[in-house]
Amino acid sequence: MLKNKFPRNIRYLLHVYLTGIIVFTAIRFVLVLVQWDTVRVIPFGLYEIGYAFLMGWRFDTAISGYLILPAFLLLAFWRISKSESSVLPKITYFYLNTVYILAFFICMVDVPYFAVFSARLNVAVLAWTSNLGFGISMIMQEPINWAYVLVFLSLSYVFYYHSKKAFYRIVLPEKTVFTYRSRTVVLVSVFFLGLLILGIRGRLTEKSPIRVGTAYFSEYAFPNQLGLNPVFTFFKSYLEANKSENKYLTLMDEKLAIAMVSGELGANSDPNSIARKVISNKPEQRANVILVIMESMTAAKLERFGNNEKLTPFLDSIANNGYSFDNIFSAGIHTYNGIYSTLYSQPALLRQHPMNKTIMQRHTGFPKVLREKGYNSIYFTTHDEQFDNVGGFLTNSYFQRIVSQKDYPISAVQSTLGVPDHYLFDYSVHILDKLAHAEKPFFATFMTASDHMPYIIPEGLNVNFGTDGIEQQIVRYADWSLKRFVDSCSQKTWFDNTIFVFVSDHGLRYGPVDYDPPICQNHIPFIVYGPSVLKEKRGVQNVGSQIDVFPTVMGMLGMSYINNTLGVDLINQKRKYTYYCADDKVCCMSDSLLYIYRLNGPESLHKIKHLALENVIEKYPNEAIEMRKYAFSMLQTSQWMVKNNKTD
Repeated sequence: MLKNKFPRNIRYLLHVYLTGIIVFTAIRFVLVLVQWDTVRVIPFGLYEIGYAFLMGWRFDTAISGYLILPAFLLLAFWRISKSESSVLPKITYFYLNTVYILAFFICMVDVPYFAVFSARLNVAVLAWTSNLGFGISMIMQEPINWAYVLVFLSLSYVFYYHSKKAFYRIVLPEKTVFTYRSRTVVLVSVFFLGLLILGIRGRLTEKSPIRVGTAYFSEYAFPNQLGLNPVFTFFKSYLEANKSENKYLTLMDEKLAIAMVSGELGANSDPNSIARKVISNKPEQRANVILVIMESMTAAKLERFGNNEKLTPFLDSIANNGYSFDNIFSAGIHTYNGIYSTLYSQPALLRQHPMNKTIMQRHTGFPKVLREKGYNSIYFTTHDEQFDNVGGFLTNSYFQRIVSQKDYPISAVQSTLGVPDHYLFDYSVHILDKLAHAEKPFFATFMTASDHMPYIIPEGLNVNFGTDGIEQQIVRYADWSLKRFVDSCSQKTWFDNTIFVFVSDHGLRYGPVDYDPPICQNHIPFIVYGPSVLKEKRGVQNVGSQIDVFPTVMGMLGMSYINNTLGVDLINQKRKYTYYCADDKVCCMSDSLLYIYRLNGPESLHKIKHLALENVIEKYPNEAIEMRKYAFSMLQTSQWMVKNNKTD
């Protein structure tokens, strides 16, 4: 029989491969179910998803090839040696079960990761490793994640059961039914090795093996990403991040970048500095500044931007009674990006973590400049200040005091995210009272956290936050907490000399996905409210960035200062473009176009007026080139400033 002439070790490896492909496909199916709201609005969605699954088989095969190749070599050596010992086969069996189950774990982690970041798992997730206990605790407090754990365990058991059954049925009974010199065995083994190498390479084209960009076949973001295997994207991004050329951004010539940025920002002619002196033409107001960085408050949650779920009545109200900058985009997609960019007006540099470094450089921005103006500064957070090295970085860059979980009673802490938002604000008011009586104005920053998994609405508030999903209720709670805080401050004598600045740390996937990355992931509110200080209210439609918050507020206060950042005053200076990063993607946006540069995929250009999904880069190549140069010059200049300690 042909079966008896077919090498047992290869029959076993084929069985493992097929079982693994089934499990990889099942996890991809779970991702589709979780993202069904996105899938169902895609025209010809079943065709797009079907093709993505076919593409997924190619990437799953590539990963399977990497996993199986060592096992093939071990079993081949065992056959060549004609050993009757079962030790080497059992080592191979243990190895295969271990690496496959680890791969399934990575794929399962990717499902909730994608729900948050709209990207397959990549090296950015390692930012959590320095706070591993915190991250695991936060994840496990979210009920849906236990369902993912159950699915992972079930699929892993299915793989283990079939792998074990095949091993003891196919491999161990071998008693040298045929010898290594058998022509059939040699030919089949060589052919199988060739298939493994071809599977790993993923393509027949000789110039390039399979790459992330291979998966991009559709004009829609989700099908393009669905075909990717998270094991592939994670290790690919890890290897790239650890290449020497990726440690320091090399997007364009450094001198050219600095020259372009200096001209754009109106800096002096000094080629070693982008600092420029800002002279105000109106009286200086030494008003208190309360900056609230709101967790995950994408603009898509506000009625002002089209949401009809009544999630943010307070934010919508003050947006209509103050300054609302309606086309503002976060610098990155992580909280550490939001804190860094809002306070210090520097952009997110792709995958880099700006604060979690052994050697911390000092940065100018809100705390330094206002300190020079005689302000006291304080930073409030709900949880451990050492998470993401925030406490150390901020202290090094001019914050005088950090209030965090260490300061709150243990009974008030409700999760790994610390105290709920309303408690954070309640706790802060008496501290602000003391600062206000110190005969100095104060600059206070708050980083909220309740609108982040695990979602916990505190008990005993006697407030109705709705009966729909927890994701909607927690936004209403966050908005209610903001109103409660401002109402409390309004009872203080210092309220009339205070402006409130509301901005988000980053956006969030909310509703169907448009582009890759989706606009809502970076589109954020920027609202300034101070009825006694700001005598007018207006909506500003010019495109801008999170890094523009600092110089814009300084302009509102009528303060002259040295601006050594990449931010601009959006009231007195109009940006041609805004730009932002989403880990391995760089985006540049005008009032009509969105350009996307992908480190591991094709670049694209889109008309955003009606959220047109068509890639029009071939129709407008000059516009794409200009937008790429703008974004690259800004990022390269920021990288140069960080590297050469010119951020202070």
